[in-house]
Amino acid sequence: MKFDRKPVSVEEAQKRVLSCVSKLQVEYVPLEQAWGRRLGEDIEADHPVPHFPRSGMDGYAVRASDTAGATAASKVELDVLETIACGQFPTQPVGEGQASRIMTGACLPDGADAVIMLEQTDRRDSGPAVAGDKVGVKKAMYPGENVTPVGMEISLAETVLRKGERILSGDIAILATFGKAVVPVFRRPKVAVVSTGTELLQVQEPVQPGKIRNSNSHMIAALVREAGGEPILFPPLPDYPATAIAGMEDALRQADMMITTGGVSVGDYDILTAWFAEWPHAADVGQHQRAVLFNKVAMRPGSPTTAAISDGKLLVALSGNPGACYVGFKLFAEPAMLAMQGVKAALPRSYQATLDTAFPKPSPFPRYVRAASRMEEGRIRVLPTGPDKSSMLSTIKDATGLIIIPAGGSGAAEGQLVEYIDFTMQR
Repeated sequence: MKFDRKPVSVEEAQKRVLSCVSKLQVEYVPLEQAWGRRLGEDIEADHPVPHFPRSGMDGYAVRASDTAGATAASKVELDVLETIACGQFPTQPVGEGQASRIMTGACLPDGADAVIMLEQTDRRDSGPAVAGDKVGVKKAMYPGENVTPVGMEISLAETVLRKGERILSGDIAILATFGKAVVPVFRRPKVAVVSTGTELLQVQEPVQPGKIRNSNSHMIAALVREAGGEPILFPPLPDYPATAIAGMEDALRQADMMITTGGVSVGDYDILTAWFAEWPHAADVGQHQRAVLFNKVAMRPGSPTTAAISDGKLLVALSGNPGACYVGFKLFAEPAMLAMQGVKAALPRSYQATLDTAFPKPSPFPRYVRAASRMEEGRIRVLPTGPDKSSMLSTIKDATGLIIIPAGGSGAAEGQLVEYIDFTMQR
């Protein structure tokens, strides 16, 4: 099994992963806890916004026809009925030759169809106007001027937020506007995070010859949180098959999904390969209780990346090299997590960009190079964040996406158009 692996394309691997995950249950949380969660159902407007005609200015509510011909030199004088403050409902309709003092955001009285700014009248005082006052209008108005009509922003029954969208600050305002004190959201996926390798030290342990600190687990845990999940970190497992397999079985029982790092290549101590050796291989799980979806992907880095299903739970086994681990998570594990939270377009988006430097390294598989983008003279330019070595973790820090270098040939030239997967575009 170690050496007789049939690679699948990244696209096929993503398809197999997404075909095996299901949406999690919807739960309800208080509005103040909804930020960052994925919306569990569409939200429709149960009233228009605004739901009353609203003044856009401090001034006077008038009938536009009464202001015809008004200028600074030839004012039109109107009788004042009342002052309408925000939160108050008008008590009198505006008739011919009449006006009501009105504040920004207040409800427009019946009969009025425009609001003239206070500065365009001969009343400059800030005090409330009272019945019997008069106001001189110095500008002709047109119907609807400085008025926000009913439903101008949002109409009745309009879908204002969609299921699966990440709830951000503006969405919180929408939810509050429609009285959603309790918000339906998808449950956060619980993700077991397990690293394998006898060489791994805990973060707090001192550096030792031949050993390294376990950075992958903590990186994956942070990526899980960024994707909306709840990571469950387990201690590193040693390279002893019986012990490690028992540990992974236990971790998988406690989660909705498991991500492992290390142990998937062809070395003598790659224990994930031994664990999967007895599992059937199937692109479609079908009736299998357990199945390996794929155990090699046509990509660099991370070609030994493996995915499997156990009792309906997805297991993504990533490379132990930090760079390859990061790439594998973004291409396979994150889309699966998003799909579990109701996101329809779960795969990362890509577009054409200009390569800022030559990449002369050929490869039998497409390369997914950690990179960052910038805008220059109206063009999107992309640049690798460092040497493209799967063992390097420093290139992850500034990466905002991946440059795809096609297989074969001689790499890519400076100035060439390349496909760029942008991780910042996921909503």
